[in-house]
Parts: sequence; C-alpha cells; structure tokens
Amino acid sequence: MPLLMHTLHVELGVRSYPVYIGRELLADTTLLAQHITGSQVVIISNETVAPLYVDRVRAALGARQLITEVVLPDGEHYKTLDTLAEIFDRVMADKHNRSTTFVAVGGGVVGDITGFAAACYQRGVNFVQVPTTLLAQVDSSVGGKTAVNHALGKNMIGAFYQPQAVFIDIDTLQTLPPRELSAGLAEVVKYGLISDASFYRWLQEHMPRLLAGEEAALAEAIERSCSIKGQIVAADERESGIRAILNLGHTFGHAIETGQGYGKWLHGEAVATGMLLALELSSSRGWIAASDVQDFRELLLGMHLPVQPPQDMDAEAFVSLMSRDKKVIDGQLRVVLLKDIGQGCIVDDVTERELHNLIDNGLTVG
Repeated sequence: MPLLMHTLHVELGVRSYPVYIGRELLADTTLLAQHITGSQVVIISNETVAPLYVDRVRAALGARQLITEVVLPDGEHYKTLDTLAEIFDRVMADKHNRSTTFVAVGGGVVGDITGFAAACYQRGVNFVQVPTTLLAQVDSSVGGKTAVNHALGKNMIGAFYQPQAVFIDIDTLQTLPPRELSAGLAEVVKYGLISDASFYRWLQEHMPRLLAGEEAALAEAIERSCSIKGQIVAADERESGIRAILNLGHTFGHAIETGQGYGKWLHGEAVATGMLLALELSSSRGWIAASDVQDFRELLLGMHLPVQPPQDMDAEAFVSLMSRDKKVIDGQLRVVLLKDIGQGCIVDDVTERELHNLIDNGLTVG
C-alpha cells in the first residue's frame, strides 16, 4: 500500500514542481500518471536498475499509446554525448513527438542524462525523475541541473531544465549496495554543513541508523535534505549566487573524478574527500576550529568514506583540473568554505599557494 510521507514543492513560478517522498510510490497507479500529460512516454534506465523497477514504473503509467524503454549501460563513464545520441536514435526511430514525456528511473547518471535529453529533444519535452539511489534522491533529482561529462571536465555540457515532478520511493534503497548508500549520505551531510548545524548534529547522532538503512531515519534525512536544496534552488535557480554553496567539496571532488577516470571513485566519495579539504582550508583561515575538522574526519571514517585524495594526484594535477571547473569565472576559481558549521560561504580569493599546501597536507594526513 503506497504511503506518502512528505510532499515538498520547489517554488519556481510556472516551473514549480512537487517532490514526493514515501514508500511503495511505484505501486501507486495514479500518482505518477497524473504528471504525464501526453500519450507517449520514454522510460530511460540502466541495465542494473531496469530489471528491478521499470516494470513497476510502466504499470504505474497506465494505458499509453506509445512507451519506449531505453536501457543504458551502467556507469559514470557512459554519461557522454555518445550515449545521449543513442537515446535520440531510439526516440526518433519510434516517432516520439513534442508531447512525449521522458521518465528517468535510476541514479544520478540516468537522471542527469535523461534531463539533458529532455531539454534538447525537439527543443524541450517534459520529464519526470524517479531516483533510485540515495545520492540522486537528495541531490541530482532536485534542482534541474542536467548534463553529460567531457574527458576534460565533469558535467561540462548540459542545461538547467526542471522536471515536472520527483518521485522518491524509499523502498528502492533496499537494493542499494552499502558503498552507494555511504556515498549518498555524503551529500546528505553536506546540507547540514552548509545550512543547518542542528541537522548536522542530528546526522552525527543518527548515522549508525542511517547506515543500517532504517526507514524512519532515512525518510527524515531525505526530507530535510530536499527541503534545504529546494529552498536554495527557489532562491537562485541558475546558480548566479547563493546556490553555489551546494558545491561544498565539489570543486575538489570533480577534480578527483576527472583525474581518476569517471566511475573509479563514486561521486559521493570524491565529494566527501573534497568537503574534508574544504573544511581544512576553512580551519586554516581561522573560520572553524581544528576540532570541527577532526570531528568531520571521524564521521567520514565511520561512514566508510575516503579521507585522503588519491595518492597519484599531486597538487599540480589538482590545480590544473580545478582550473577547468564550471565554477571558474573570469579566470578566478570560486570555492565553497565554511564560516562556521551550518554556514557555507563562497570565496574567490583562494591562492595557488593555499591549494598546494592543502593538497600536499591532505596526501599525508589520513
């Protein structure tokens, strides 16, 4: 029996949309269908998730004139323009028109590439997010960032394009491997660090329950994360200001993902290490205490997340990759740091000397 626990709204005027959080939502034959306006649907998933959930989504859609299923290979290294072209080949071969709706069923890679495909196909068609990983549920499915990767940089080719709705079925987390759960929790912790110190303390206290997959704890963590992100996105949809604080750890993390090869480190693992570097830099500026950094390091270790950058990436490699990041504006790198726990800030005065000292220290301190 479907159990809707929370409904949030991302307030963007005519582009506003609901975020549904609950159990057995994919068994509801009315909730998903009411957000599909036409008779044509494209379900996009990957070879890991499709056997688990696509049949449920198809049943929840009800009767449709045309449903095309596109099953992609699984992995961050398939988040490319070539894969995007494969989606368009299938959709055009089946003669989908402008009234079609794309439905993303999977993790962040599936959601990002589906959203970008929807933004491009016939200059924009509707799409719906059905995220099946914790990271996608609390991060990439909400906010309208869509993209594919390039060999020289992560998410460098994309668009801001909002979904019609997001369906977060907590039951999908039952099939999530422990490594993926930990990676998703890294993004959850981020929200506490940048915006809500009480939430951060709650996460420290409840982390064993979250790692054990306890439903009530996960539901609360997801709801609070999506609420924080929804408010920030509503205030700054296209990241011209405050939305950039959502990138805590991401500038460092994206450098790790690009430098190591997409998929070797999970996104949440790279962001976790990146956040630790950001906290260390914040501490070196006297903004947070050294004990805050140590507490965070211990939290990451308890979450089975890495606390050191890759040993084969020196400071020169980091700085080179970070210089290509989307957050570089007019040649100046912007980095998110913490003025305090729960108070993120965007700075554009980090020097190469600071970065070199930070990376060199991070490679030796574990």
